[in-house]
Amino acid sequence: MTVVVGYIPHKGGRGALDLGLQLAYALAEPLTVVTVVPRQWSTPSLAKVDAEYVEYARQVGEQAAEQGAAYLADSSVDVPTTFRAVTGRSVSSTLIEVSELMGASMLVLGSSADGEEGRIDVGATADKLLHSSPVPLAIAPRGYRSLASDGVGRVTCAFSDSESSRRVVRRVVELTERFGVALRIASFGVRGSTMYPPAVGLSAEDSVLDSWVSQAGAAQEELVSDGVIGPDVERVTATGSGWSESVGSIDWLPTELLTLGSSTVGPLARVFLGSRATKLVRHSQVPVVVIPSEREA
Repeated sequence: MTVVVGYIPHKGGRGALDLGLQLAYALAEPLTVVTVVPRQWSTPSLAKVDAEYVEYARQVGEQAAEQGAAYLADSSVDVPTTFRAVTGRSVSSTLIEVSELMGASMLVLGSSADGEEGRIDVGATADKLLHSSPVPLAIAPRGYRSLASDGVGRVTCAFSDSESSRRVVRRVVELTERFGVALRIASFGVRGSTMYPPAVGLSAEDSVLDSWVSQAGAAQEELVSDGVIGPDVERVTATGSGWSESVGSIDWLPTELLTLGSSTVGPLARVFLGSRATKLVRHSQVPVVVIPSEREA
């Protein structure tokens, strides 16, 4: 097992490296830093253009490895790290191939360099992987920095009253055990026509929102009574007039992770985010880990 980081210097690369190192250290796994060099030509050629591309790919890979290694050299932790440059026609599909080949426990990306500081901005590669990754996908907020030796401080799992969400909770329980940290269960609601996680036909009326809060709390209690989580696990419901207010209404540790499951309407054993989950990702103040969907046999 290894933590794979998709790394492109100057394009959210440092945030991805910091989060990847933090996760690898917390999981006691090696770190594999992968730079994908997109193939620009549609057909092979015997002309010098092929030779030029090989040289170009080599230089890009070497430069990325040098910059990544220089940045990680200042780390206070010792995590076995390897750098790889891989060519491919699609960055997202190539990262999936590498992750599957290496048996990755997680695939880590940074946010787009154009996004808001401290928030997750989903770039083109991350967007594709959020709908296709077969392994858990972790995304760092823009400008994310961490002290890897602090590891992971807590894991918050977004929860809805559905069987697929319960399966996600079970997987996140296992993940928190590997991290050796506390788990928190959270349900997020927004006044208006959409709420995450459960869709129960809510209106803007505060009374309806209060009803949803009661339902969410009851669903969380069932996790305890059914033995999915222990009675000591913290459970919260977060609401607001918008996603930013809802997510920001509860406290977040600097070393926290927000985890959520993908939609079961997507491909089996793949990440596939619906609109509500996508909004939650974009408004998160901490790194997000999206767990691929699983269906019961």
